[in-house]
Amino acid sequence: MSEHPEEPNKPVETESLLPIDEHVEESQDAEGRKVRHRGIYLLPNLFTTANLFAGFFCIITAINGNFYVAGATVFVAMVLDSLDGRVARLTNTQSAFGAEYDSLSDMVAFGLAPAILAYEWALSELGNVGLTVAFIYVACAALRLARFNTQIGKVDKRWFIGLASPAAAGVVAGSVWAVWALDDPGILGADLPLALVMLFALLVAAAGLLMVSNIKYYSFKDLDLKGRVPFVAILVVVLVFAVVFSDPPRVLLLIFLAYAASGPVQYLMRRRKRAEV
Repeated sequence: MSEHPEEPNKPVETESLLPIDEHVEESQDAEGRKVRHRGIYLLPNLFTTANLFAGFFCIITAINGNFYVAGATVFVAMVLDSLDGRVARLTNTQSAFGAEYDSLSDMVAFGLAPAILAYEWALSELGNVGLTVAFIYVACAALRLARFNTQIGKVDKRWFIGLASPAAAGVVAGSVWAVWALDDPGILGADLPLALVMLFALLVAAAGLLMVSNIKYYSFKDLDLKGRVPFVAILVVVLVFAVVFSDPPRVLLLIFLAYAASGPVQYLMRRRKRAEV
């Protein structure tokens, strides 16, 4: 008989059949104790993956010259991007993995995809200048997403600091989509006067710089979508849908242009009020 006390039974670690490490994430419970979670949540990450695929599909279709579909796909990515976070909150399946995965997907869908779309459609006509403008947009999108991740929980959720990357993508992709829809089989950058191509390049660069600016934009995150609203509210929603679907490319472009301009306009108005005081 052994004189050593028997050790308690330890869980047997089984090796995975696939050569892929299991994701383990640490969090804290309500009492502040560390809790280890194994695996990832499937439902919200399905929407994030669909958002990633939409960005990838936009790049492929832009390279193939199908700019109408490429521009529309960016707006599909916006819908999917808005759903993954809401689904995670509604089902209480938020995770650090999901937040990082969402940022990487946004970089593809709202950073790389609009820049490649803009370059393939018109900026390539400007040579190295067009390439530089496209890269400025991509770099600003990456900086915007990195800064946003570090500001979570530290800034007022009612406001975005800088133009959100989906809104900037809406301005760039919406411009291509709207102009391409004017004609059949569509208008290329080579068909536009040089002055309009330069104007488009300034628009792309401005959208990128607004993302990394300190200008505040209303985030709409304080809207209560669960509470009761007057009956007329649903009529307004129906009217908005009717207006958008009457001419999606141009109506959506106008909406995102107005939103992008709202930040600088409010900034200048605040500066003017301070000067008067």
